[in-house]
Amino acid sequence: MSRLNDLLRRLDQTDAALAKDLRREVEALTDRRAFGLNFERHAPEAVELPGRPVRRGDKVRVLPPRGSKIGSGDQRLWRVTGFTRTDDDARSATLELLGDEAETSVALVDDLVVVAEFRDPIYPGLVSTGKVERGGDKPYHAVINAENYHALQTLLFTHRGKVDAIYIDPPYNTGAKDWKYNNDYVEGEDLYRHSKWLAFMERRLKLARDLLHPAHGALLVTIDENEVARLTLLLEQTFDGWLISPIQIRHNPRGVQGDVISMTHETALVVTRAGHKVRDGRRLSTDEIEAGSSPLRNWGAESLRTDAATCFYPIFVRDGEIVGFGDYLHRDDETHPEKNETLADGTIAVWPIDSKGVERKWRYSRSSVEAILGVLRVKTATKNGLDVVDIEIAKTHGPVKSVWVGPLLDANTYGSQVLGALLPDRKFPFPKSLYAVKDAIEMLTAGIPDALVLDFFAGSGTTAHATMLLNAEDGGRRRSISISNNEIAASEQKGLLARGLRPGHDAWEALGICEYITKARVKAAIIGKATTGAALGGEYRTTPVRAMGEGFEENAIFYSLTYESPLAVSSHRDFEQIAPLLWLRAGAVGPCIDSLHSSWEVTERYGVLADLNQSEAFIEALVASESARMAFVVTDEDRLFESVVRELPDGVEPVRLYEAYLQNFEIETSRSAL
Repeated sequence: MSRLNDLLRRLDQTDAALAKDLRREVEALTDRRAFGLNFERHAPEAVELPGRPVRRGDKVRVLPPRGSKIGSGDQRLWRVTGFTRTDDDARSATLELLGDEAETSVALVDDLVVVAEFRDPIYPGLVSTGKVERGGDKPYHAVINAENYHALQTLLFTHRGKVDAIYIDPPYNTGAKDWKYNNDYVEGEDLYRHSKWLAFMERRLKLARDLLHPAHGALLVTIDENEVARLTLLLEQTFDGWLISPIQIRHNPRGVQGDVISMTHETALVVTRAGHKVRDGRRLSTDEIEAGSSPLRNWGAESLRTDAATCFYPIFVRDGEIVGFGDYLHRDDETHPEKNETLADGTIAVWPIDSKGVERKWRYSRSSVEAILGVLRVKTATKNGLDVVDIEIAKTHGPVKSVWVGPLLDANTYGSQVLGALLPDRKFPFPKSLYAVKDAIEMLTAGIPDALVLDFFAGSGTTAHATMLLNAEDGGRRRSISISNNEIAASEQKGLLARGLRPGHDAWEALGICEYITKARVKAAIIGKATTGAALGGEYRTTPVRAMGEGFEENAIFYSLTYESPLAVSSHRDFEQIAPLLWLRAGAVGPCIDSLHSSWEVTERYGVLADLNQSEAFIEALVASESARMAFVVTDEDRLFESVVRELPDGVEPVRLYEAYLQNFEIETSRSAL
């Protein structure tokens, strides 16, 4: 509607009568909108691509003079029609205004920034900006500096239907300067604030839906009271037929005063496919384990020794630890102690006899109870001046409940303070509790120890950190993909602008969120050292407790998204930028084929064939490999591609380059324009 109103206002200047008639028809249609969440799908977003070389045919904006506020000046879009040289040999571009108005201009290339609207096709690549390797043969976590809409389009080429869990913490749309729409911060008094946010979220959620695993993929998105109602409806429309379950998380027990009440919680909306349930629940905190443990001795109905003869036996305890189990006693066996007894070596034999001397039974037979030894614990209590020893089952997991409460969920203590330990010389507002995110990931990926976890609002990198912590706790091989743009907070831009810097300058980009915070945190967590170089102190609240200074046995690689020319891609000139996409698609394990020094190459998980005259040697290498799962074949010829496919070993998926790559982004662009 806002876009339509703009067009009608322009029409008023040339044909007022026609504009009036059109308004009447629009109003009639508006009254017949379908029931449900209705919002205005505004003109597509536009993202500036600082640092991207300006090419003929590009859409560009003319930047304001150096030192000016970002987003000020001429926000119109121009198309580059040619280039010339000025008298002092500077490069300038000739421009024509996009739209109905005919206007041309000339500007220095250094004063232009390339702009991509979300209905424009993009052809992305990735450039590595570093890596950390401490995980041996484990798969790599990836951190990508990118506008997340374009990054999601990129992942549709590499991971369509392969993501097990998505955790996101999007902008909460509070009216503060926490997110931009079309290069402008959305202010609290903006009349279209909510519909802009919904349009922004819908575009990304549609892509995210296609990335989720078709059988068990699940999404969790956190939100506060500003948009929780609208987001719930948006999720119902976008994930039609899926189930949406809200969880209230008390992340700020001190509270933040709202208009009426002090808010201590936020909402996590869990989206799962119909028929799929979150499996084992989340790992309980230490406090919850303490409160939720239950006695191993049976009580109530059918709890007597006579109800199960094989469940009456002693459990031996020494120095507070279980050291063995005795044989069960038959009913006609010789006498036994009437209560726990201390043996000559100090070992205590604990029997399932209650305080009144009633012979009861353990919940499980000896063979069964030995299998759960890891969750049994010894409990000592003082009664009538005497120490009484008993056995309990420490409940480490519980059903997923709709309210999460506990000290480890505190975003200040276990979000801000944990991040402060990792990045003591840097600031980031409102990071999530590391343990709240870990609980969420464990819930979403229960039963999938090698799950792929995606966060496309990665911020400070809590999701990657939590995934690594969970792996350390249970031995999993989960991997994460974290996507963050490289925005600099509005409050921090002033000093950079005063120095004459702009987005795209190395000094500016080095201080952006992804480069300065997200990547830095992931690296610091893995190596166990803060950004200042100091070893990390403190401990992770895990079972068993883990020193932060140990770091993690994990691998991570850092990327920046690039925008390539389709002609250069199709002619095999941009292979180095496309190579990381092939590696990610093959599982992000082992070495990446980052350049083709010969006509073909095969690594641990995949191979690339660039010269079909060498297909015989290529196929022999794939046959010899026990772990290769993908083959990328560079050819324009259907017949030649099919001939290679016929010879591939079973279990190796063929992908044709660069047709599959180009078609992916052309199709996604046409969808986004709808």
